[in-house]
Amino acid sequence: MNTNAIGIFDSGVGGTSIWKEINALLPNENTIYLADSKNAPYGPKGKDAIINLSIKNTEYLLKQNCKLIIVACNTATTNAIDYLRANYSIPFIGIEPAIKPAALQTKTNTIGILATRGTLSSTLFSKTSTLFASNIKVIEQHGDGIVELIEGGKLFSDEMKTLLNQYLQPMIDANIDYLVLGCTHYPYLTPLLINILPNNVKIIDSGEAVARQTKTVLEKLNLINNSFKTIEHSFYINGNTEVLKSLVGTEFKVDYLDF
Repeated sequence: MNTNAIGIFDSGVGGTSIWKEINALLPNENTIYLADSKNAPYGPKGKDAIINLSIKNTEYLLKQNCKLIIVACNTATTNAIDYLRANYSIPFIGIEPAIKPAALQTKTNTIGILATRGTLSSTLFSKTSTLFASNIKVIEQHGDGIVELIEGGKLFSDEMKTLLNQYLQPMIDANIDYLVLGCTHYPYLTPLLINILPNNVKIIDSGEAVARQTKTVLEKLNLINNSFKTIEHSFYINGNTEVLKSLVGTEFKVDYLDF
């Protein structure tokens, strides 16, 4: 079972930002990435629909004999991971906004969080924010339209730049010194964000922490792949294969899968 793949799913291509961190830290692990772009974004769909989509993605990855599943979607994590853990025996790694490090390190006592509506309205986000950020000012911003533009191959479009300027200006005015990215699509915005934000604002996401947690769980369960066989990375999407390929690299095969 150690040679079985790590399964990763997201409501689209954004979770590849997590896949890159996993591959960097655990280069000897096989991976299967599932992009549910047809249903992106998950945020507006409501808790029951998000759980059902997460079940569908999980069932597919289980059929591929994955040894661990990463829910590479903030909205799916906050709304569905408790259900998944209660109903499947496979280990799950979830994603949540990196509020804790931002709250602990802020010097201006003001941080910004850019996330989807589904994440910001979730119980888990509320608990985390209350636990770590109750004594600082938190500027929350729904990233409406961002996921759709990235899924549509318009990452660096004028429309995206206009949206980001609109969303970030209130944070800049409030003197944030940390911007927390609360969606796995959003790390791909970093080049644009750097051009908009003041130099003192640090951008933080969950990717490295998720990779470290994945390694910890694999080691604890003795599931690290120590084989010297060729490593395989499989990518599946029920949307535009070219968008996914542009993010993971043309050296990887990306297949369309109607799921």
